[in-house]
Amino acid sequence: MNLHAMLIARAQSGEAVRIGLIGAGKFGCMFLAQALHTPGLHLVGVADLDVDRARQSLLATGWPAERLDAPNFPKAKAQGTTRIVDDPFQLIAVGGLDLVIEATGDPIAGIRHAMACIEARRNVVMVNVEADALAGPLLARLAAEAGVIYSLAYGDQPSLICEQVDWARTCGLDVIAAGKGTLYLPEYHASTPKTVWSYYGISPHRARNSGMNPKMFNSFLDGTKSAIEMAAVANATGLTPAPGGLSFPPCAPKKLASTLIPKADGGCLHHKGQVEVISSRDRKGRDLEDDLRWGVFVVFEAPSDYTARCFADYGMITDRSGRYSALWRPFHLIGLELGVSVASVALRGEATGAPIGFTADVVAVAKRNLAPGEELDGEGGYTVYGKVGPAADSVAFGGLPIGLAAGVRLKNAIGAGHPIRWADVEIDHTDSVVRLRRRMETLCLPASIARPS
Repeated sequence: MNLHAMLIARAQSGEAVRIGLIGAGKFGCMFLAQALHTPGLHLVGVADLDVDRARQSLLATGWPAERLDAPNFPKAKAQGTTRIVDDPFQLIAVGGLDLVIEATGDPIAGIRHAMACIEARRNVVMVNVEADALAGPLLARLAAEAGVIYSLAYGDQPSLICEQVDWARTCGLDVIAAGKGTLYLPEYHASTPKTVWSYYGISPHRARNSGMNPKMFNSFLDGTKSAIEMAAVANATGLTPAPGGLSFPPCAPKKLASTLIPKADGGCLHHKGQVEVISSRDRKGRDLEDDLRWGVFVVFEAPSDYTARCFADYGMITDRSGRYSALWRPFHLIGLELGVSVASVALRGEATGAPIGFTADVVAVAKRNLAPGEELDGEGGYTVYGKVGPAADSVAFGGLPIGLAAGVRLKNAIGAGHPIRWADVEIDHTDSVVRLRRRMETLCLPASIARPS
C-alpha cells in the first residue's frame, strides 16, 4: 500500500519511471489523462499508426502542446517531453525504458510487440487481452526466462478479478468462482456490426457521431470479449471454465453467494474453482436491480465452522448454509487505473496478474452457416464469435483460436454454432505468431494431453 510514496520518491530523485505507450485508443487515452497527474512517471514516447490522432489524443487529455513533438526521444534522465512516432519497434528500442504498455487491441500486433519487448529486455504491461488469450502463457514464460515482467493491465476486469482471487486465497478462503458481469441474452451470440446498435438501444446515427466502433462493441455483446477475459483470468489464477463454456446466469450481486456455487448446493456451477460471467439482464430481457454489468466478483467458501460463524457475525451475505459468501466491486475504471500496473511493475517488480499456465482457450465458433471459400472476419464481426473452454479440450479438438480467425478462408463448410478447427482454414503456418501459438500448445500443456498432428 505504498506505491504512491514510491512514485513520489522517484520523482524527488529526478529519475521518473520511463514509459512507452503503444496505441492511443480509448484505453491508452484514459491512462494518458491520469499519467499527467501522477508523480514519478515520464511518458517517453507514444507509438500509433496515426501520429496526428495520437497527438490530438494527448492534447484532448490535457497534455500541453509544448511537451509534445520532441524531435528525439528524451535521454535517460531527461523529463517532461514526449515523442510521438508511427513505428512501435522504434519506441521499444529506446534505451532506458522501464516498461512498455501494449494497448493496440490487435492480437497479432500485440504478440509481435510483446516479443520485441522481451527480446529488448523491456517489461510489458499487456492491455491487449486479445493477445494474452492467444499466447499469453508462453509470452509470460519467455518474459520470465529473459528476466523481465509480463503483466495484465490493472483497471481492466481480468486484473481486478485476479486481485480479488489473490485476496481471498491470501485470507485462507477457498475460491469457488470468480468473474464479471455483462449484458447478455442468448441471441446476442449471432449479433453482427449491423445489428449491434439495436441490441444496445442506440441509433446508428448516434453511435457514428460518438465515434463508437460497431465491431468492437459487438465483441462485448456477442460474448467474445467475455470469453477472452475469462480465459485470461483462468490462465492467471488456475481457475477453470466449465467444459461447455460460459453460461451467463442472470444474477444480482446479493444473489452471488447462492447462485455461483455448485449445483449440488443449489447453485449453477459445474465445479468449484470456476470462471463465469453473470448477466445483468434476465432471460426475458429485463434488467436486474443493482446489476453488476460493469463490475467484478469473487465467491468463496468458509474452510471451517468457525469461519462460517464469523461470516454471520459480521453481516456477510451468504447462501442458506452460511458457508458461501461473496464480495464484488460494482465498477472498474479501465485505463484510469492503469497506473497501478505501471507502478507495481516498475517499482516493486510485481505483475498485476500474469499467466501461470495454459488453462483456458477461446475457439472461434460460426455465427451462421459458413461455406467453403468464405473469409472469416474475427472478433466482433459477421462470421464468428469466441467461446471459452478448457485448453486441453481445445487443443485435443484442434480448435482455431479466435485471435487467428480473421483474414483466413474456410476450406470446409461449418454449420452455425459449430467450432472451427485449424484444419478447416487456409492459414500460413510459417507466420511467426502462428508458430508461437502452436509452440505454446506443445510447451504449455501437460505431456499427457493428446495433441492432433
